[in-house]
Amino acid sequence: MSFYDASVPAFLQILGSLSGLLNKAEAHCKAKNIQPEVLLGTRLYPDMLLAHVEVPSTPDTEKTFEELRQRLAKAGDYLKKFTPSQFDGADSRDVTFPAGPDRTLTLKGQQYLNNVVFPNFYFHAAIAHGLLRHNGVEIGKRDFLGVS
Repeated sequence: MSFYDASVPAFLQILGSLSGLLNKAEAHCKAKNIQPEVLLGTRLYPDMLLAHVEVPSTPDTEKTFEELRQRLAKAGDYLKKFTPSQFDGADSRDVTFPAGPDRTLTLKGQQYLNNVVFPNFYFHAAIAHGLLRHNGVEIGKRDFLGVS
């Protein structure tokens, strides 16, 4: 299996399932007369920084379910622009990334994908699923997998 085939389709699957989760969350809000901001503002803890440093990110300006679906769609469109050939040799390429306030870590591409990228991506997707489910949105594993 190519590096591309092992990564991009998995990301696209979960991005699609997250969009589906947003649809169900929005329907839940309408059915239960809940203001969307209640679910959209839900989080586990105000500060989840382990290293006590700010992590670079894109601005989180989305305030509606539709804006979040658009953000997911943009991420999917970005991924769809890649071709399998762009991933040739990526499994053995060195990847250096921040690993704390004053240090970096370098891993080979395959190890980086398996030990950093996938766990981080699935962590955030699972937390979103868990928060919605905890708040009464009727979703399950099939919804998380995008196969419902």
